[in-house]
Amino acid sequence: MTIKSSNSFLAVALAIASLSFPVSVKADTVNARCDVFPKGEDRATSSGPCTFSQRQGAVSIQLENGNSYDLLPSGNRPGNYRDRNGDAAYRQSGLGDRGQIYRLANESIFVYWDTSANRQNSGNRNGRAAARRQPEAGTTVSRLSDLVGARAGQAENTVKKRGYRWVKSDGSGYSYWLEGKTNYCVTIQTDQGRYQSIVYTGNSEDCKN
Repeated sequence: MTIKSSNSFLAVALAIASLSFPVSVKADTVNARCDVFPKGEDRATSSGPCTFSQRQGAVSIQLENGNSYDLLPSGNRPGNYRDRNGDAAYRQSGLGDRGQIYRLANESIFVYWDTSANRQNSGNRNGRAAARRQPEAGTTVSRLSDLVGARAGQAENTVKKRGYRWVKSDGSGYSYWLEGKTNYCVTIQTDQGRYQSIVYTGNSEDCKN
C-alpha cells in the first residue's frame, strides 16, 4: 500500500514537472512591436507585431512576416552578441523603458514594448507637443545626413562646427553627441573608418556619462 502510494505521488510529481517546463519558457517570451531598418537607412522596411525572447542571455526576435533573429552572447561585455552567421551584433540604449535597439551587421531592429499599431501616429497628433520631444529613435539627423559615408577622422570636425558636442563612445562603433540647439542625443555609427548612420537616439539620457 505504501509502495503504491509512493509510486502514485512520483507519477504526479513527474507530470507536474513536465508541465512546468513549457510554462517557464513561455514566460520569457513577450509580445512587442518591431521596426527593422536597413543599415544606414531611416525608413523601416518592416514594422509590425513581433515576439521577443530572452533566455540565459540569448535573444530571439520573431517578426510577423516570418523573419527571425537569434543572437548569442559574445565575450564578457553585456550587450555584445553574435548572430546566426557569426557576425557581431550589439544592444544599444536609446529607447529608455520603451524598448531596446539591436544593431546587426546589415540591419537595426527597434523593439518596442508598446504593441499599439498607432504608436507613432498617436504621439504626433499634437504638433506643438511633438516638437518639444526628441525625434523618434532612428530618425536621421538631417543637418548631418550629408556626412554619412564620409571618413570619420575628416568628418568629426565638421560635426563639431555644426554645433554637436561629443559625449562618449561605447567601444563598439557607436559614439554619442549632443545637438547644441536642442540638447537632443545623437548616435553616430562608424564602421571601417566611415560614418554609416547618424540618427537620434530617442532619449537624451543616453548622452549622459
